[in-house]
Amino acid sequence: MIRTLTSHRSFRQYRKQAVEPEMLRLIIEAAQAAPSWANGQQVSIIAVRSEERRQQLSELSGNQKHVAAAPVFLVFCMDFYRAQAASRLEGLPFEAAKDVDALLVGATDVGIALSNAVAAAESLGLGVIPIGGVRRHTAEVIELLQLPEYVFPIAGLCVGYPAEELPKKPRLPMEAVLHEEQYNPEVKGLIEEYNLAHRASLKAQGLTERDWSSTIARFYSLNPQYGDAQHTLKRQGFTCDNLNK
Repeated sequence: MIRTLTSHRSFRQYRKQAVEPEMLRLIIEAAQAAPSWANGQQVSIIAVRSEERRQQLSELSGNQKHVAAAPVFLVFCMDFYRAQAASRLEGLPFEAAKDVDALLVGATDVGIALSNAVAAAESLGLGVIPIGGVRRHTAEVIELLQLPEYVFPIAGLCVGYPAEELPKKPRLPMEAVLHEEQYNPEVKGLIEEYNLAHRASLKAQGLTERDWSSTIARFYSLNPQYGDAQHTLKRQGFTCDNLNK
């Protein structure tokens, strides 16, 4: 298990081979087994195999060709629709979507389930890459997948048999991630150290050398507002009323 987790790679090219139904079922079972807030299981997964629909999602995700190339694309959604149905069943008001904490709960539950799915897929010899681009045009994704109120797309996952071999990307020094007792903000030297490893990895692959810090700084300076979620969250029922008080 540890070897699988620490050997993760993100694959963008896949063989033209379908993912067997039993394989997909095992991946979804692993995702379902993930812990969730209050055992609310605030996650739903849309499996997209249709070539036409995968192409549409590819375009909506920022023209990421691997979304269309993967034999199956999983869209992970935070889902409070069932919680609302449970409230109706019990004759109680459903107030959670008015609380900004619902967004934290939903996104966290999706992240944990997605991580389980990644580990399960890789343990079966499949390749994956998570796709945050489903949040670029959420209004269209919601319409395409017919997501009801209180359901929102958080991330996608390409799944298939890899058609390439990839090296493992270096990660930040553990000292930049693991903080003992309290947060240590002195990360400048650690980032500079990581920049060297990052550049060396790119060079070994014959790619253009660039600093990790340059890539991240540019991304967050050019993407102050990613996608249309600020509009579609409210349309899906997540009003977060207490955020404005």
